[in-house]
Amino acid sequence: MALIVQKFGGSSVSDAEGIKRVAKRVVETQAAGNQVVVVVSAMGDSTDELLDLAAQVTSLSNPREMDMLLSAGERISMALLAMAIHEAGSSAQSFTGSQAGMITDAIHGKARIIDVSPYRIKTSIEKGDIAIVAGFQGMSRDSNDITTLGRGGSDTTAVALAAALKADVCEIYTDVDGVYTADPRVVPSAKKISTISSEEMLEMAASGAKILHLRCVEYARRFGVPLHVRSSFSQLEGTWVLPNPDDTIKIQEGEPLEQPIISGVAHDRSEAKVTVVGVPDIPGKAAELFGIVAGAHSNIDMIVQNVSTHGSGHTDISFTLPIVEGAEALAALKAAQESVGYDSLEYDEQIGKLSLIGAGMRSNPGVSYKFFRALSDAGVNIDMISTSEIRISVVTSADLLDTAVRAVHAAFDLDGDAVATVYAGTGR
Repeated sequence: MALIVQKFGGSSVSDAEGIKRVAKRVVETQAAGNQVVVVVSAMGDSTDELLDLAAQVTSLSNPREMDMLLSAGERISMALLAMAIHEAGSSAQSFTGSQAGMITDAIHGKARIIDVSPYRIKTSIEKGDIAIVAGFQGMSRDSNDITTLGRGGSDTTAVALAAALKADVCEIYTDVDGVYTADPRVVPSAKKISTISSEEMLEMAASGAKILHLRCVEYARRFGVPLHVRSSFSQLEGTWVLPNPDDTIKIQEGEPLEQPIISGVAHDRSEAKVTVVGVPDIPGKAAELFGIVAGAHSNIDMIVQNVSTHGSGHTDISFTLPIVEGAEALAALKAAQESVGYDSLEYDEQIGKLSLIGAGMRSNPGVSYKFFRALSDAGVNIDMISTSEIRISVVTSADLLDTAVRAVHAAFDLDGDAVATVYAGTGR
């Protein structure tokens, strides 16, 4: 008997028919002799709709009350799925994040898991029930308040439960058949990847690939949880994300396959660029600057420092961060202008990040040349560059991002033999 954790995204449970389809699949998994724990997201775009509703009520939302509001979406999904499973002839119990033992810190809107105590989940599956858990949410021991884990938090919930329960696999169901070499909404010819290492998937998630949440992949890698990304709309084999790099070499028809040089192209429209102009070029100022941003709970991605246009002895520091964190970071920087001693701030939300990812970059020369040649031939100008051993990222203008993605994808011959199927979802 295997213990399987299955996570279904909002597009999989977007309406009553979708919920019944998911219930049928879950019941079939249990009938095959498995213990099953299911994590669900809110239905369709209901989280966005709740955010829109809150914006109509107030321009200054209370973080605690916002978490109370947003956590309602997953509670609706879990209860409806439990009802559908009963209707399909099996037994199920639904649990909120706090009832499932998801203990977090007290930071509303982007809480981090500090402990998982799934005693009620264990009891439920041991007596033969299917346990349904509301994703995206937990509870702070300090305040006893409901918290949410931020965007993609249901993926993190699923992996955290899989690790705590020592599950055999965590299946992430979505509206495409697996992880692709690019977003199939932008590159319809993108090819499905059969196996990818956690290292590469981390880079893709951090670079904007929305198929898996970054924290989910980090958690899976840390605790050795195999992930299987697949579609709830088909029975096709999906993509395996394996925590052990050695497992990425698979045997097919008796022949070993080399890991491809490039795994994929990822893009991100959710970041903004901040430029701090005229920072005194003395030791400690960069640390002071980034300490202020960290104090505003903002995550910095790419950083570039240049000689300032405002004369010698000064520098300009540019960095990117999530758009949703931009206002708070700007407010903190403006409040500290006198102490830091910079001249001015510039803020730009009309940017896009493009990343090329592949473990084969380590041992294959010429990848950087081909990447930048493709961008040049497509007429794409570059604002910022960042690299790791297995990734090259650039920032360009938002209106050229799709063009850049297609150009790089084609340059590295990543196209598949068929058009990728997007079964549902809006990509919102």
